[in-house]
Amino acid sequence: MPQPITMAQRPEATGGEAKYVEYCIMCHGPNGMGTGLLGRRMEVSLLEARDNLTADYVISAARLGIGNMPAIPRGEVSDEDLQAIADYLAAGPHAEAPAGGPQ
Repeated sequence: MPQPITMAQRPEATGGEAKYVEYCIMCHGPNGMGTGLLGRRMEVSLLEARDNLTADYVISAARLGIGNMPAIPRGEVSDEDLQAIADYLAAGPHAEAPAGGPQ
């Protein structure tokens, strides 16, 4: 079974990327359920590999939930952390994404 991606594998990550690794990559990384489910509907299922995400969309999807993804409350991810994650994903695609998984 593939090992999960953690900060140990991406120690250089800072800001929104570090928050993405902390809160999101377990489902939205190469081995995550969210990536597999998105792969059924989208050509590019890794969020870090996409170039069509806006920060507002990421925040809305996270706070309200979308498809099988539950809503993420402020008690789990603060507004400040979610904004950093959203800004990171909106600036994609990122070179880190293809390592160890499909695009």
